[in-house]
Amino acid sequence: MPISSLTLHNKQKLIAWLGSLPRFSKRVIIVAFDVLALSFALWASFSLRFGSWTPPNTIGQFVMIGSAPLVAIPIFARLGLYRAVIRYLPERALWSILQATSLAAGCWLLLVFLSAMSGYTIVPRSVPILYWAIATMLIGSSRFLVKRFLWSSRTTQAKHRQILVYGAGESGAQLVTALRRNGGDRIVGFIDDNSSLHGRDVAGIRVFPLSHFERLVEQHGIDEVILSIPSLTSQRKQEIIARVSGQGVKIKTLPPISELVSGKYLVSQIRDIEIDELLGRSTVPADRALVREIIEGRTIMVTGAGGSIGSELCRLIAQWSPQRLVLFESNEFALYRIDRELTAAYDHAIVPILGSVVDRRRLESAIDAFGVQVLFHAAAYKHVPLVEANALEGIRNNVLGTLNAAETALSKGVEHFVLISSDKAVRPTNVMGATKRWAELIIQDTSARALARQTGQRFSAVRFGNVLGSNGSVVPLFKEQIAAGGPLTLTDPGMTRYFMSIREAAELIVQAGQLSQGGDIFLLEMGSPVLISDLAENMIRLAGFSVRNADNPEGDIEIVVTGKRPGEKMYEELFYNEADAAPTGHPKIMRATHQAAINLEEWMLRLKEAVDTENESDARRILFEAIR
Repeated sequence: MPISSLTLHNKQKLIAWLGSLPRFSKRVIIVAFDVLALSFALWASFSLRFGSWTPPNTIGQFVMIGSAPLVAIPIFARLGLYRAVIRYLPERALWSILQATSLAAGCWLLLVFLSAMSGYTIVPRSVPILYWAIATMLIGSSRFLVKRFLWSSRTTQAKHRQILVYGAGESGAQLVTALRRNGGDRIVGFIDDNSSLHGRDVAGIRVFPLSHFERLVEQHGIDEVILSIPSLTSQRKQEIIARVSGQGVKIKTLPPISELVSGKYLVSQIRDIEIDELLGRSTVPADRALVREIIEGRTIMVTGAGGSIGSELCRLIAQWSPQRLVLFESNEFALYRIDRELTAAYDHAIVPILGSVVDRRRLESAIDAFGVQVLFHAAAYKHVPLVEANALEGIRNNVLGTLNAAETALSKGVEHFVLISSDKAVRPTNVMGATKRWAELIIQDTSARALARQTGQRFSAVRFGNVLGSNGSVVPLFKEQIAAGGPLTLTDPGMTRYFMSIREAAELIVQAGQLSQGGDIFLLEMGSPVLISDLAENMIRLAGFSVRNADNPEGDIEIVVTGKRPGEKMYEELFYNEADAAPTGHPKIMRATHQAAINLEEWMLRLKEAVDTENESDARRILFEAIR
């Protein structure tokens, strides 16, 4: 075996042996080295001064040499030189070493001065200076040389993260144990709100107050903070993140206590903080009875099954044992992806159908072939600027497609029909919002016809705001811009929107469908509107970056205001009149009692004619006139 291979092998064995030692044993080794180094430094100082390198040979000389480590070691310990892990020692630690050796040399000089006054011994003035210089060189260089030669591999260094754990409770202690077992990271300390723990060690790790956070980041180059308080409230989480973020530190968390698995699985459960966790929304668990009644044992069809809302609805429905789930989607790849996902996860029948809601015959054949009982209509074009630029296609898909779906469902005896609407349908200023308002009116008109025929069919619409992470929404855009290093583009700093998680939206849509009495427009409780500028800043900070602005010109990522786009509103509304919103049996679902009085059939004929003749200006005019 080549000499270089033997050397590398021995080095790896040495590193493994040192790494396996208990922390106390490692400290003993370092202290023992410091005792020898400080003793040598003082002896070398006298030798240089007197020009004689004779070893000490009297009790007085041994006492003098021994006084150096006797004074210095307690000072080193107090200043934290034995708390730092050499493998992760930052360069700025040299300043701490310089402070420690300076203080140790000063205290030793004071001891020598008191001894000289008592007539015990006299020390030349140059000795303390030489002692300080040699001791600093030996103590400082020893740390960095060991770090350099034993842990010099770049690949090893690259995976080491400097971590702070927020929360020194039971889950925090378990997390530290799991991280140590996993290896590769250094736990710098705990942060905890409990003042009785400050300054103490938990699982061998020092606990600090939150007020020390900035100093810890500066001294140790913290890479990541892990929130290890599974019972943390949303409000307190927001407060902690507001304090911790903006320091160039990535923030992660453990899942809620209900989802937490203890022990060795903790490391795999660490995840990024989702932006919806900062919305301050109080969620309500799904009413299992409502969900079961509308899904279990039934044939369900979802149009737009491959979209963000449609696919989440499909995932939720598949969990509740439908007899059959029909996936109706016009995008081939989106249909392939959701079909593949659900088929791999569930045994019940999943039927993928490639088709558009504009094609009425395709809808009729799908509903006929499988005896659809419940239909969730999520197929729609929803990107405001794109629909604004392609108004005729938006009207064709969102209005005429909804008409096709609703009338087909009515004629084929579908028991429940639920339209996925939008808050943009309230006093719309853009084509997309206006098409959604027309879709709501179609559902109310179809419901009235079902009631007149006494079919027992129920048609309803569910209106809600923005869904975090949905295709084409602002959150994925911001994520892409952050990954590219910025800037984040914002149309107006004062713009607000309602937000909810995609999972919560899907659950509430399904429950609203079961609450329907026919012709209902349900409104989902969206909490308080969120400033898009605040959302952008929070996403930058959660990614471990700082916002670059006038107050922080050296920040990482800038937010650029681009100006409002055509048809864009500064704020969205859920109600035409808030007084018309009546409660339901679910605390997060309201029912709009406002009914628009228009002759939909007449307006629909005019709109169809404008679309068929490709007359966009007439189509736009009719679209908005009908709903004023």
